[in-house]
Amino acid sequence: MVLRHCDVRKMRKPLWVPSEERVKQANITRFISFVNKTHGLEINSYDELYKWSIEDIQNFWAAMWEFGKIKASHEYKVVVDDLSKFPGAKWFIGARLNFAENLLKYRDNHLAFIFRGENQKSARMTYAELYDSVACLTKPLRETKIAPGDRAAAYMPNIMETAIAMLATTSIGAIWSSCGTELGPRAVLDRFSQIEPKVLFTVDGYPYKGKTFSLLPNVEKIAEGIPSLEKIIVVPYVEENPDISYIPDSVLYSDFVSQGRQLETRFEQLPFDHPAYIMFSSGTTGKPKCMVQGAGGVLINHLKELILHTDLKRKDRIFYITTPSWMMWNWLLSSLAVGATVVLYDGNPNYPDWGAMWKLVQDEK
Repeated sequence: MVLRHCDVRKMRKPLWVPSEERVKQANITRFISFVNKTHGLEINSYDELYKWSIEDIQNFWAAMWEFGKIKASHEYKVVVDDLSKFPGAKWFIGARLNFAENLLKYRDNHLAFIFRGENQKSARMTYAELYDSVACLTKPLRETKIAPGDRAAAYMPNIMETAIAMLATTSIGAIWSSCGTELGPRAVLDRFSQIEPKVLFTVDGYPYKGKTFSLLPNVEKIAEGIPSLEKIIVVPYVEENPDISYIPDSVLYSDFVSQGRQLETRFEQLPFDHPAYIMFSSGTTGKPKCMVQGAGGVLINHLKELILHTDLKRKDRIFYITTPSWMMWNWLLSSLAVGATVVLYDGNPNYPDWGAMWKLVQDEK
């Protein structure tokens, strides 16, 4: 039997339909109500919201700024200067903000991170503990003369210290770039040698598929290949006291960070388009190409995706299988701006078997 296209369409049924209560409580429903009230509109569907968002670009993004509760020391004067310029349009002119400050709005005992590793390592961190950890790292970074516009790089697995280092870096206004431990030294050098970082965060080794791999030989090669490096900060991950004596300008993470609790950190207030991230293309056509992402643009777009499309709320837990090499790691960490709990996983997602990630989802809800 041959089915015509129209017959196939008639047979399609949704696998799942949300309840009326879930629709009512959805972030996007609240957003539609917000823009209807603010602009005197009568939007009643997703298609109508999408149409408005591309026909009234300035008001859509202004609404997203307010709905996303973006924290800024200076409010913007103009949403966008010239929509006919692409690329080159200037957004949220006059605003001064800090990327990390928007991810650290909460300082309570709600869980910020749940970490799970394939080697059964696990850890949890509250938003209050996260703020303290960032403050303890920001202080020595400033003392190392890291300033706005400087670059900090990471050759790290998907662990809490990687997120803390990113937040400390961007709180200063320095620019963050990261590679996961799955990349070899040549691939890391192809990326980081272009951006001349002052600081490198790394680990002594990592587990994968039941085996432990030392990363320090790779770090030694990277240190030799990037003369701009002034400090290499090593997080002990597979050994308690790894020997890093042969790595130039290296220091253990625990010896570098300031001790104490309830330290205050100063968030540099910078223009909307001040760079936050340097990411890279895959490198399939020559060396990987740098992609610079402005703090405000990344923040507001991630909030749009997380709040409206993912329907992420503070009570939720969010998980994505990724490493710091991939932009999904950056996206995942923006969930902190919503106040949700971020689940981090490091290792082979199919170890010890193909059910590992489903077990993690079940265990961590």
